Formats: sequence, C-alpha cells, structure tokens
Amino acid sequence: MNNISRLPIVFFCVLFPLTIYAQELSLASLFTDALVLQQKSAASIWGKGTPGSTVFIAGSWGKKASVRVNVDGTWKTELQTPKAGGPYTVTVSQNSTFLTLKDVQIGEVWLCSGQSNMEMPLRGWPPGDTISGSTNEIPNARFPKIRMFVVERNISVDPKSECTGSWKECTPEAAAAFSATAYFFGKKLHRELNVPIGLILSSWGGTPVQAWMSKLFITTIPRYSQAVEDLKKIKQENDSLATWLSACPMIDLAPFRNSADWSAFPLEDSSIIRPGTFDSSWRTMFLPQGWERTEIGAFDGILWFRKKVTVPNEWRGTELKIDLGPIDDVDAAFVNGVKIGGTETGNSYNVPRTYVVPALLTGDSVMTIAVRVIDYGGGGGMWGTASQMRLHSAKSTLIIPLSGDWNYLPIVEIRGGMAYRYERHHGFYDRPRISSEFGPQQPTSLYNGMIAPLVPYSIKGTIWYQGESNTSDPEGYAELFPLMIRNWRTEWRKQFSFYFVQIAPFEYGPATSSQRLREAQLRTLSVPFTGMAVALDIGDSATIHPSNKKEVGERLARWALAKDYGKRTEYTGPVYRSFTVQKNNAVLSFEHAEGLVIRPKAGKNYFSIAGSDSIFHPADVTVSGKKLYLHSENVKKPIAVRYAWGNVVEGTLFNAAGLPASSFRTDVWK
Repeated sequence: MNNISRLPIVFFCVLFPLTIYAQELSLASLFTDALVLQQKSAASIWGKGTPGSTVFIAGSWGKKASVRVNVDGTWKTELQTPKAGGPYTVTVSQNSTFLTLKDVQIGEVWLCSGQSNMEMPLRGWPPGDTISGSTNEIPNARFPKIRMFVVERNISVDPKSECTGSWKECTPEAAAAFSATAYFFGKKLHRELNVPIGLILSSWGGTPVQAWMSKLFITTIPRYSQAVEDLKKIKQENDSLATWLSACPMIDLAPFRNSADWSAFPLEDSSIIRPGTFDSSWRTMFLPQGWERTEIGAFDGILWFRKKVTVPNEWRGTELKIDLGPIDDVDAAFVNGVKIGGTETGNSYNVPRTYVVPALLTGDSVMTIAVRVIDYGGGGGMWGTASQMRLHSAKSTLIIPLSGDWNYLPIVEIRGGMAYRYERHHGFYDRPRISSEFGPQQPTSLYNGMIAPLVPYSIKGTIWYQGESNTSDPEGYAELFPLMIRNWRTEWRKQFSFYFVQIAPFEYGPATSSQRLREAQLRTLSVPFTGMAVALDIGDSATIHPSNKKEVGERLARWALAKDYGKRTEYTGPVYRSFTVQKNNAVLSFEHAEGLVIRPKAGKNYFSIAGSDSIFHPADVTVSGKKLYLHSENVKKPIAVRYAWGNVVEGTLFNAAGLPASSFRTDVWK
C-alpha cells in the first residue's frame, strides 16, 4: 500500500521540472528577416529553447553550428560567416521545430548610439530643427543593401536580455525616420565598399554618458559607487508616484505626439484663463529659467504662468507686443483672458515667442498675462534671457521688462506616454515626493535597457554622438567617456573601433564652458582605436541640433574607411602637436596639416595669445607650411595659445581636405 502510494509522487517529481522549463524554440529579437551579419566573423547567435535539447544552426552559405540548451532555457553559439554578400537564409532547428531567417545579408555592422544628435531623424524635427538637404535626400534613399535596426527606448534597473525592434531595408519611408547621422555614415560606407551595411541605432535624446555604462564599470568611480542601489530606490519612489497618479483623470498622448499638434489638447482649464482666479495654490517662480532648476525639478507636464503688468497711460488703447523668449516645448499666451497667440505645433523649443496684443485688450490700467506651457520631454519652461522677455510698443521707446517673479500652477503631469490631470484636491504638491526621476538620465539605466540586449551581436565598430548633456561637468566626462568605451569593448570582448563626434558650438549660457567638454573629447583620442569627427565649422548657436548631419556622418565614415578598410583618404583635420616661441611669436606645429589654411569668419580667426599675465588677446596668424605663427602687439613674450575657446565659436583652421581642427589650448586645464 505504501509502495503504491509513492508511485504518483515519484512520477510527478520527474515530470515537474520539464513542465516548468520546457519552452518553444525562439531567437533573440535582433535576429529577424532582413538582418545583416558581420562578414568573415564568428557571428554570435542566441535564443531560448527546451533545456537539454540541441539547437542546430545552418547558414545557406554552407556553415553550420550546434549548441546544447542550458538548464535555464537559454542558448548561444557562433556561426562562421563568409565575405560580404547575400541574400542568404539561416535555419535554426530544435527537435521538429524549424525557424528560418530570410533575406540575410553579410556585410559590415555598426552600432550607432548617443543622445539627440544621433537620434535626430533624416526628416528632422520641424519647424525648429531640420536636416539640410533632407527634402532631396529622402525620396532617393533607396538602398536595398543598407539595413537599419532601431532599438526601442527602454530604461531598466537590471540588464535586459531582449530589446524591441526589427531590421528594415533602407527605403525613403524607413530612412526618413532613421538617424540622419547614421544614415549618411552608412550610405558613404556602402558606396565606397559596395557591401551590405547594417546599422543598429540605440540612442535617446538628452541623456548623459553615465546612463550608458554598466554597473561593473560605473561603480568603480567613487561618486557612483551607490548608483545601482540609488537606481533601485528611485524606481520604488517613481512606482509610488505612478500609483498616486493613477487616481487622476488620464489622457493618451499618442495622437498629439504623432501629429506634433497640441492645440486641441483637452485640458479643461478655462477657469484658469480668466484673470481673476488667483488663489493660494499658486506659487512664485523667477523667469526666465528652465523649471528643472527650481522646486519643480525634473518634470514633464503643463504649467500655467501668470503676471500682472501696469499699462502706461500712453499705451492704453494701443497695440502692443509681448516677447517671451524661447519656450520649451509648446505654449499658448493670453491677455486678460483672451488668447493672443501660441506655438502649439512642431518642435519649437528654441524659437523665441513674440505675440501681438490687440488695442482692444490694452484699455485697462492693469494687464494680466497668462502663458500655458506644455513640456512633453526633457527640460521645460521659459528659458531664454532677461532681455528676451519684454512688453513694448512700436510707437514708443518705452520697454517694460517681463523677467522676474511670475505666479505658476502645475495642472498636468506627463509620464510614460500618458497625461495625468490634477484635480483641485489632488495637486502637484500633494503627490509623493521623489528624489529623482527614474529615467534615461540615471546611471546604468540605458546600458541595462538598450545596450545589454545587443551584447554580443557581432559588430565592426561603434559611432557615437553625445556630450551635450555632460557639459556642466567636463572633468567628470574626461573620466567617464574613456571608461564607457572600455566598458563596451569589455562586454563585447573585442577591441572594436569607436568613432565619435565632438559636440558643435552652441550657446549653452554663461555658466557652461562647453569648450572644456570638447577638450575632454579631444583627450579621449588617446584611447586606442578611437577617432573624432570635428563639427566646429558646422554648428548653430541658435540650436543644439545642427542641421548639417551629412557632413557629420561622412566625417565619421572617413575614419572607418581609413582605419578599418584601408582606404587612402584624409580622415581628420589639423591636429595640434607642439608649441614653441620665436622672439615674440608663438609657433604651433600640426599633423594632418597638408594645405593648412585659415578661413576667417566675420573677420575673426578665433586664435588668442597670452603672456605671463594670462590675459588672452586676439592674435594675428600667419600660415607657413604645417606651422602657424601667432603674434599680438599686446603680448611681448607668449606663453599660451587658445583656439576656438568658447561656447559659440566657429572653425577657421582647415587642411586641404576641408576638415577642421578641434578647438584646443596649449596651457594646462584650469
């Protein structure tokens, strides 16, 4: 009796583990039809299957591989690839299950990563940020042998094994939505090499370098030693906030993001528009400034700003103009409860606003100005300069500054693709407090969600366009960026090429010295197998997203063509090497300086020279072969030279290939 009773128990215990772990054969998300595998390599292929079973892989070019599935249901192997060609098929089988990848190309695979300048699509983000020549480029972007994979945005506390995305052939439709920098890079490689090109795009605008680093590497830096524990805490806080917000009325943002038109956003805020509805819930904020620098903090959503202005007698009953400076992202402006204008479509975060106040609204002695600001990502607020905020009249020289204290009220919070409308009893200052946003700015968050799933897909190298989000800490970047490169190479177990773009000039504001960040990038060239595309001559002080991405992509491609594919082409502009003094002249020597030339911009060459007093003066520059001779009547014995040393500068030093030199200085970091 006892023996019989044990039989079902033993039988159950044998079958139970198989029931738990048995799973269908599958491939990691990178392996879809139309993919590109790195030529002449042991290409990694991985997926899931039934523990203990054997997975067989066969390429139609004649190579095979097999691997036993691990107890956790995962498997990974390598398949030797031939020289470039295709289309091929790859068949993956387990027992009686077969998966076939079709239209497989063998060629050159590059990972393309960074922040918004890498993310920026070929169609641009009009009207504020456009891509030069895109209207002609997009209709002709038909390259069947160029394939593109976009990693869907994802943040995570722990490294992920999967990402969302699929390979697409380069068509006008696909190219328009793909990174412009990566597209032009891939196009040049394809035309020069005549092989299939695979481009994997993993980028997210407004993100710092530390977000793209793994736990193992970021925690070696003392100030980030608790980064992972902090990330878990922040995630818990943000989860609590999400629970609280779920009780608020919700609005799906997808239609407004897709159309880039926020004019019909359902707000139910008509009572706020009326000038007499101030109450105790309104607080004060000094403008202009981005609201992330205030008690609001990192916040995406909708704020109302209001300010009362006394109207001079001579202005009453006349038409006026209101200047508000740039507003991030969209806005609508009202005077005495009447809408006078708005910028509610497109991408105009950096466009200064100017609206007309009709004469019929200026009859009273007091005017109430109200501005609704919608920020749907990144920084938010009225962030220009004090001189850009003013009330004025075409018939008078009088100007009333609008900078200063404004009352404000948050009414909507935007998180995770949804808008949550606060009610009177459920306001911004009642919400659970969070120490920081659980977002793409947090250390390790993007490595975990958007890089870890790509390892160890076989790649030739990486192109990188990032740095703008680290301009406030150039010394930290000088440590982090080289470490990130080592981090990725360690994970891939390969010393692959890593080419990056030096950030372009932009007016970051007087508190930021972006030239120091450019210097940190320049110093990163000491890391083996790296290269830098200089953008000093193609920046735009009015936008952080320069439009000439064709030149950027092709400058990155020059590095790859010269260093990875043995093409005889100049790949960098003049590189400063030494400084000497001859009488009262500073003499600078350069490499990559064939055809060295100075092309002044608006009468400036952006070279300055200093003596022992460390006061820099504009320098006269003479070119002699591969050397520059610098002189200033104000400097008798030069000890230091600086070139293009500022936020908003332009490249003036080029070689015969038309490539610009990086900004640099001969004095030490101070």
